[in-house]
Amino acid sequence: MTGPLVVIGDTLLDVDVEGGTERLCPDAPVPVVDVAAEQARPGGAGLAALLAARDGADVVLVTAVGDDPDGRRLCGLLAGEVDLVRLPLRGGTVRKARVRAGGQTLLRLDTGDGRARYAPSAEAASAIAEAGAVLVSDYGRGVARMARELLAGLDVPVVWDPHPQGERPVPGCALVTPSESEARLLCSSGSSGYHGPDQAARHLVRSLEARAVCVTTGAGGAALAVRGGPLTSVPPPVRASGRDACGAGDRLAGAAALALRDGAGVREAVTAGVAAASRFVQGGGAASVRVREQRLGDRPRTALEVAEVTRASGGRLIATGGCFDLLHAGHVSLLRRARALGDALVVCVNSDDSVRRLKGLSRPIVDVRDRVEVLRALSCVDAVMVFEEDTPAAAIERLRPDVWVKGGDYEGERLPESEVLGRLGAEIVVLSTLPGRSTTNLIREIR
Repeated sequence: MTGPLVVIGDTLLDVDVEGGTERLCPDAPVPVVDVAAEQARPGGAGLAALLAARDGADVVLVTAVGDDPDGRRLCGLLAGEVDLVRLPLRGGTVRKARVRAGGQTLLRLDTGDGRARYAPSAEAASAIAEAGAVLVSDYGRGVARMARELLAGLDVPVVWDPHPQGERPVPGCALVTPSESEARLLCSSGSSGYHGPDQAARHLVRSLEARAVCVTTGAGGAALAVRGGPLTSVPPPVRASGRDACGAGDRLAGAAALALRDGAGVREAVTAGVAAASRFVQGGGAASVRVREQRLGDRPRTALEVAEVTRASGGRLIATGGCFDLLHAGHVSLLRRARALGDALVVCVNSDDSVRRLKGLSRPIVDVRDRVEVLRALSCVDAVMVFEEDTPAAAIERLRPDVWVKGGDYEGERLPESEVLGRLGAEIVVLSTLPGRSTTNLIREIR
């Protein structure tokens, strides 16, 4: 089995304060923003890890988190999305708040002076030892310095996404992914200077002793240089110039690291990364990423309450269904990716009697109360609805979702619930399943 993607780097708290502006402030020529909503998400290495997890990968995030309100908020945002290995932070958690109106950023407020405090971590070393690939997401706050020691002697692909105030990548990286401005700074430390992204990529392969370097150029894609190979231009499949590019570098580096982990060549990995980043920007960039916060005291809401609130706020309701007997990694991957399609996810679960009619008298292994409890514990699940029928058609009728998600094993078949979905105008999305993960296989192995 391929090991997880381990992301090492600095995690920030990103907050978007969204509103509208129709007038100027009377005491200064600045717009007045009427705040409508506040959206929080992990930034930096946390965003890179979150996006990779929503691709269906097992992700471990090694990062420094402060023991302050913003740090605790970050932990709540990451809970259930990635496995967190927490390092100590000296100072306050870094928080970047963007004030936005009409899709445009008007102002950014940065607070927090936190830097990673060096402390040997057996848990971090163990995570690295089991990694299928490593992404160093350096945001200049000290975690990457620890990565240098942790990566010594590692024999899996390492992707290093550098930062102007961060560490110089370690020799032997499978791929280094500087932006054009970062490449300019890396080149200026040598004698050659900067002569464009193509020559910078070629120069940095030698000076950083990397196997490959891709210099990202925004809407232009990337210039890729491979040690001992030709210089290549990697264009984006879609043009998203003029849009919010925040988070594009994290998306590219994470997608490329996953491709390398899965055995792709470096050209194929960079092509996958450029494609993922361009589509990410086209879809709204980091501002489009929605993460449900876990806070103490939150009351679990019913499925119908979630559906009603989501529709009232103009959100996109996602629903999926199944037995979810013996919850496994394939289920979790599907649910994470389903939740990423919209603003709330409701899971429709077969009752015990319904499972017996479908699977036989020996099923379910886990009764419906426990299955519901486990599903509710996942941060990507907003609510669970139990149905007694053989199909979820009646549940769908009551929920009226915008999107109905099925696993890839249903591809090409007409679903029993297709009639009600068509009548409601709901979109059907089929997501691929993780190979070899199934409840039937688990039961067979246990026996």
